[in-house]
Amino acid sequence: MDKTLFPIRLVFVALCAAAGWLVTIPITEWDRYRGIAFTVGLCIGLLVVLVDIMLKGFSLRGMTALTFGIAVGSLIAYLVGSSPLLEQGDATRIYLVRLALFLTCPYLATVIALRGKDEFNLIIPYVRFVPHEVDVPLVVVDTSVLIDGRIARVCESGFLSAALVIPRFVLNELRSVADSSDAYKQARGRRGLEVLNELRKIKNLDIRITESEVTKREDVDAKLVFLAQSMRAKLLTTDYNLAKMAEFHGVPWLNLNSLAKSLRPELMLGERLEVDLVKPGKEEGQAIGYIEDGSMVVVNNARLQIGRRVQAEIISVLPTAGGKMIFARQVGEADPVA
Repeated sequence: MDKTLFPIRLVFVALCAAAGWLVTIPITEWDRYRGIAFTVGLCIGLLVVLVDIMLKGFSLRGMTALTFGIAVGSLIAYLVGSSPLLEQGDATRIYLVRLALFLTCPYLATVIALRGKDEFNLIIPYVRFVPHEVDVPLVVVDTSVLIDGRIARVCESGFLSAALVIPRFVLNELRSVADSSDAYKQARGRRGLEVLNELRKIKNLDIRITESEVTKREDVDAKLVFLAQSMRAKLLTTDYNLAKMAEFHGVPWLNLNSLAKSLRPELMLGERLEVDLVKPGKEEGQAIGYIEDGSMVVVNNARLQIGRRVQAEIISVLPTAGGKMIFARQVGEADPVA
């Protein structure tokens, strides 16, 4: 039980018990029932506190969605119940039909409203609610991340503990790219669909499909930013322009390119590494290969080893705009004589 609310709940239960006892004072005949009245007041107070504890985590957004669902369901039940369909007939049957409507319609409307409470301010766009208690952090995923593909490996590693929110319009956009007549776009779209299936297979990964739509392709970026802002979520993207739009609106964003750059190992002189040589270098005898983070490695006197994996020792590292250029020599190669 919350330590801050415990005194308040205790005082409330005591007041309910006292109220039950005080009710019997004005009526002399109820003097012998004061103990029963005290117990009833105490039980009512405890019941109310129990309901309060059971509703822990039920935010203002959920309460508003609940009220909205009850109101809409009641309105639908009233309109159907007062329609000409129920003007004539047996009075008992009409009463039972109206009773069933007033039970089922508010229930269904309430359930639908509570399921979509995270998007409630999309229904009423000028009303914003700030969630004070969120079970897990949320990350809204855009199309570029799914096409990129690295998100699946990041989630498999377990480093991303947030729930992935994929809007319906992102899935529709991905499907339209996969159905494109352009072979390049088609391949990218199909890769995105494959990545989505890989994400679904990852155990304990929370994926939430949000039923949001856009009427125009130009509105996708704005809707992504608005959705992340309304859900108090971060935006995961590889699109630089979308990231800057999110930053302008105060929405925190994550970029897989920045993550990959920060995870590049710091290589030191004399360190050994294995590299696959793929092509000749500019200078005589040089061969070029790449390590896992994409950095280029130039190995001296290794042109005859192209197509093979060799063990090389770093002799110098040159920072460039695209990363690092590493110069190395094959392990076992003698130092040049001065």
